Amino acid sequence: MYHTGKAAQGPIWPDLTLGLALAAAISLGLWPHHQALEVLGAALLAHLVLSALVLAGWRGELPNFGWANRVTLLRGAMITALAGMALAPLFRQASLGETLWPLSLLALIALLLDGVDGWIARRTRSLTRFGARFDMELDAFLMLLLCIALITHDKAGAWVLALGGMRYAFLMAGKRWTWLQAPLPDSLRRKTICVVQVGALILSCTPLTPPTLATPLLAVALILLSGSFLRDIHWLYRQAR
Repeated sequence: MYHTGKAAQGPIWPDLTLGLALAAAISLGLWPHHQALEVLGAALLAHLVLSALVLAGWRGELPNFGWANRVTLLRGAMITALAGMALAPLFRQASLGETLWPLSLLALIALLLDGVDGWIARRTRSLTRFGARFDMELDAFLMLLLCIALITHDKAGAWVLALGGMRYAFLMAGKRWTWLQAPLPDSLRRKTICVVQVGALILSCTPLTPPTLATPLLAVALILLSGSFLRDIHWLYRQAR
């Protein structure tokens, strides 16, 4: 059951500040070069944007930020650190192989942590709509960053952005056709395809996967994702009718 009522709020800016520090530490710890100000700057900028969105979406459903949301924020620090690594080739800071290994490792850890926050929220009876949305949007951002990394590291063409951008296109379409904004029921199919999609992106990012193998792997993930979205859109359309 979701908490829906307002609670006496404690400030959440200490949590967000700690998240910013973690993003900086992760970025500096995994990056192999001393002169990496652009990479660090991209990570910090991404986390500042994330913090602003968290502040805008926070509704005080809990007395404080909560441990489940803190785990999600830890994932957020990892994912925003990926922003600098994804753009690293544009800064000419390192060879492609040097970038892809830490990027793939960090993305894998962020994926493995997915679900831990939900488990904590259930155990502590602190499920909130904000927490569910926070977790979902981080997953979408992770996919988008991995797609950008594949392009900047010459592992895939611009078409791969369809994998990371489909959710954002769906949200934009909802501004025009409001029936697309209706809530969807929980779906094991949707969650499974999401994991498969992220897994395919991470595997394609590793230096062990050549572009000739990454392309069909990503194409299969795109077909599965497109089918899942079409099925959800059809369900929403039927409900609207």
